[in-house]
Amino acid sequence: MHVSPATDTLTRSVEDYLKAIYRLSPEGRPASTNQIAHLLELSAPSVSGMVKRLSELGLLEHLPYKGVQLTADGRRAALRMVRRHRLIEAYLVEFLGYSWDTVHEEAERLEHAVSDTLVERMAVALGHPSVDPHGDPIPSADGAIEELASTPLATLQVGDTAEIVRVCESDSERLRYLATLGLRPGAVVTVLDRQPFSGPVTVETHGEVQVIGQALAQVLLCTVGARR
Repeated sequence: MHVSPATDTLTRSVEDYLKAIYRLSPEGRPASTNQIAHLLELSAPSVSGMVKRLSELGLLEHLPYKGVQLTADGRRAALRMVRRHRLIEAYLVEFLGYSWDTVHEEAERLEHAVSDTLVERMAVALGHPSVDPHGDPIPSADGAIEELASTPLATLQVGDTAEIVRVCESDSERLRYLATLGLRPGAVVTVLDRQPFSGPVTVETHGEVQVIGQALAQVLLCTVGARR
């Protein structure tokens, strides 16, 4: 992946900021200082100072009254870290016996330490996967990323049959719970019932009926029309 000279020697803190802003900016929408502070568990004044620094480095663009968004260089640097993180997660699961609920924190530490050479050797060993164990897309080495169109389980209609393609969750306990229900990428579900006013969703999967709370149903992203 090409990275400009200005982003060759970024600190761990800067890399974490860029990755967080990328996460908060789907489709390039601006991210607010408060959103960044909440995600990184930092104070708003600290975030404001770093945002100014990143803007001076040409990695961010500040939009008055809207927030910040990544520049082309900032996006390349962010996607470099996203690629590292997701490939490391995939490698830990595939070759080192980690479960999908234990890899996030490990990858958070390793993504800043491994070399580009090691990351690319991991990619080769894995067969250049397109997604990580949670179904999150892995950017290519040249910085391209393909976001699969998907719909939260919470918004499906009664009678819909869909395949879970992505689980947007990093909390270990929630991931372990979803695994016990068989709700992970590749699972096919049929919606049996939806309670009103943000109530739970009842689905059938693997021949079992499961009741899913609204919060978890929101992080299960699906493609509708899967065959049982």
